This record gives sequence, C-alpha cells and structure tokens, in this order.
Amino acid sequence: MNTNNRYCVIMADGSGSPYQLRITFDRFLKVVPQDHILVVTPARFAGEARKVLPELLPENLLQEPMARKTAPCMAYAAYTLLSRNPEAVIVATPWDLVIRDESLFAHTLGEAFNYVEENDVLMTLGIVPKTPDVNFGYIQVREGRNAHLMAGPLQVKTFTEKPSPELADVFVRTGEFFWNSGIFVWKAATIVSEMGKYIPEVTEMFKGWETRIGDPVFVEQAYVECPKVSLDYGVMEHTSRAWLYPARFGWADIDRL
Repeated sequence: MNTNNRYCVIMADGSGSPYQLRITFDRFLKVVPQDHILVVTPARFAGEARKVLPELLPENLLQEPMARKTAPCMAYAAYTLLSRNPEAVIVATPWDLVIRDESLFAHTLGEAFNYVEENDVLMTLGIVPKTPDVNFGYIQVREGRNAHLMAGPLQVKTFTEKPSPELADVFVRTGEFFWNSGIFVWKAATIVSEMGKYIPEVTEMFKGWETRIGDPVFVEQAYVECPKVSLDYGVMEHTSRAWLYPARFGWADIDRL
C-alpha cells in the first residue's frame, strides 16, 4: 500500500484533555506516516499539544490565531498540504472521538482512501446507527432502504442535524440513514475547489496562499476576516460530490460518554 500522498489532519479545538490528542495521534499512526500527521489547534493550546506530542514535527503544528469553526481550519490545513504535495489526500478528524475495534477502523479508512484517490469526491465515514439517538447528525444515502447492509461507497442524499426522537426512530428503521462521524476523506485540491464554490468568503481570505501559507502574519490576517462556518453546513450540505463509506466499528463522541 502506497501512503506517500496520504495525510491526517487532526482538528483539536483545545476544549478537552490533551491526553485525547495523544490517543487520536496514535490511532492514525496505523493509517498514515508519522510525518504526515498535522494538528490544527488554537495558539493557546499549542504548548499542551507539544507536550503530549513531542515527536510532532514543528511545521505540522498549525496554530489558529482565533476560533473560526471547521471550514477555515480545513482551508488552512489543505492549503498548507497543497504547498507541500499537490496530490495530497486528507483524512480529517476531530480530536475527541472514541473508536473501538481500531483494526476495523484502519481497514475502513484504507478502503475510503482507495476510493477517494481514484475519484474526486468528499467522503464521510458514516456510522451504522444502533439506536435512534437524537444527539447525532444523520446522513441519508440515495441507495434507499436497508442501505446500512451494503458495502462500499454510497452517494449522499440529505443531512439532518439532531432530529426529534420520532424522526430519529424513523431514520434508524429505514436503514438508509447513518450517523455523521465527523471523519472526512478527500483530496486537498477537491475540498478547496468545493469550498471555493460554496463558501468563497473563506477561500478568498487565503488568496496568495501559494507563497504565504507558512507566514503567521498572513494566517492571522486570513482568520480575522474569515466567517465562522462548519464544513457540514458550508460545503457538505450543498456539494454534489458528497459520498459516504459505511462504518461498523465502535464510535462515540467523547462528550456523550
């Protein structure tokens, strides 16, 4: 398996325990080379990140001057990687997820990487739901009823954020809805292209990235003007390139434990 173009971007907002960052970093060592893991975090949390990840390359710790949600975070990371490797393929993950059966996780992610490397899609790992939990976002796929029994990539139809108990029950019984894991896989070039289509107010702030993305002053100027917008709301709910890979490993948001 050639992992030369595979990278991981850990989005760490600094709101939890630094130890969780250590766990997440170690998890992705099984998927991408160590020097291909980037951490994007608020500048105020950078010191803690260095303490728990002493082996993290200094240039792979991207410090956000202020909180602007996940779309500016991804723009910063994607442009950074494009400046290093135009063929970069990214798995983007929150830092505060609990994953059980990490061997199955690594296998599932590897399959998602394989598909994305051959197709210009924005892939989400979709968790097969076990209960009608109203605290998660749901993703409906176009393959219809009992899609949760299918293997391989499925095309996304709709996103629903935290439905009512009645609606969540319907979602789970149809088998065509998945929990939104918050883990994405995409080419760096594809995500910035789609961001340019749907949230140009973000990508416009990074104009000139080709020569200045490593300059802290440039990054701070970009963040000052960037709107606060998430990848789900800004891009995934609008793009025609949204796909889902069914995931059956144990998964939980740490805030829900």
